[in-house]
This record gives sequence, C-alpha cells and structure tokens, in this order.
Amino acid sequence: MVQSSNGSIAITPHRTPLLLSKCRKHSTSTSSVIHLWRDLPPGRHPPEEVTAVIEIPFGSRNKYELDKETGLMKLDRVLYSSMHYPGDYGFIPRTLAEDGDPCDVVVLVNEQTFSGCLIDVRPLGVLRMLDRGEPDDKILAVPLHDPYHQEWFDIADTPQHVLKEVEHFFQRYKDLEGKRVQIVGWEKSVAAMQAIIDGIRRYDEAYLAVGP
Repeated sequence: MVQSSNGSIAITPHRTPLLLSKCRKHSTSTSSVIHLWRDLPPGRHPPEEVTAVIEIPFGSRNKYELDKETGLMKLDRVLYSSMHYPGDYGFIPRTLAEDGDPCDVVVLVNEQTFSGCLIDVRPLGVLRMLDRGEPDDKILAVPLHDPYHQEWFDIADTPQHVLKEVEHFFQRYKDLEGKRVQIVGWEKSVAAMQAIIDGIRRYDEAYLAVGP
C-alpha cells in the first residue's frame, strides 16, 4: 500500500505468478493430496480478488478446521450454543495472520457450500476482534460470481443488519465456553485488502524466505 501526493491510498497487488512458481518448490506435501493452505496461491488477483477455502458451511454448528499437518479437514468441536455460522467460514491460502493461523474469511452466501470448497471472493471489510487479548480479525467477503452481490464492494454497500448479525455471532458464540471476545469494530475494504497483503507477507517471510 502506498500513499500518493494527493493523499489517496493505492494498494500494490501481490505478484501471484511468482507465488505460483513457489507453490511447487516450497510445498511440504509428500503425497498427491493438495494441501489447501500451503499448495494454493491466495488468489488470482490479490488483494482485490482472493480465494476462500471453506471450512465451515453457512448455518453449521460444527466447527471444522484444516489440520495443518495433513491438509485434511477435521471436526475441531461443536459450538456450545445454539448459534450457527452467519456465512461460509474459512481462510485464505498462503496467508498468516497475527495469531499464527491463516487469515480468516467470512463469505456471505445465500446457500451453503461445503468443507473444502474454493470460492473466488471480493473483500468488503474486516471485523477487528480480540480473542483473549490477541488479534483475531475476520475478513468479510462476497463471491465474485454471485449476481446477488455484484454491487457490493465495501461494508458501506452491505446492509447494516447483515453486519450486526456477523458481529453478534462472533461476540457471543463462545459465551457458554466461558470465553469472551472483544469486538473492536468494522473497517472498510481498503483495510481488509491491507490485512490480506500483510498476511501474504507474513507467510512468505515465515515459510518461503530463502536465507544465505
């Protein structure tokens, strides 16, 4: 991200072709099974368009997550409350968030997909959160190829009730586990794209950096 002389902000996209060339070279897979976090690029045109790997389908109470060792989906736990995920929930490949996990993404859909589904998405904004004092941000996105969301490019285009539903879920879904989540607030698409850029950079530095 750079700031021009007139004060506007421009985002410098990540060079996906270079990342694609590194995918094969730095893959840790030892079999023909594709590791959905390590072996896929973050998208065709990050940060404006990225790939979401779905772990938890919309409407589910089962918290599926990627097993980092095997690259397979596993059931981590079932939510203690009767709440269910307000959208398809997953991560962006080859990103690393501040909590040491891939960057989280919530994809607004009208029909659920399935665990392991890949969706080309457009980021709308980011919900800043703290989970036990640690950053746990959630990027909000919509499918690129869903006509229902063709005019949604930012949280400003998103109905306020939708934002409230997403915020309420993440604020309360751990209550019965005795865990509290602090909501910091929503930020716009430019912040979401910067979070994606930062996540790609962290991953590259952690796993793809070539030392002397």
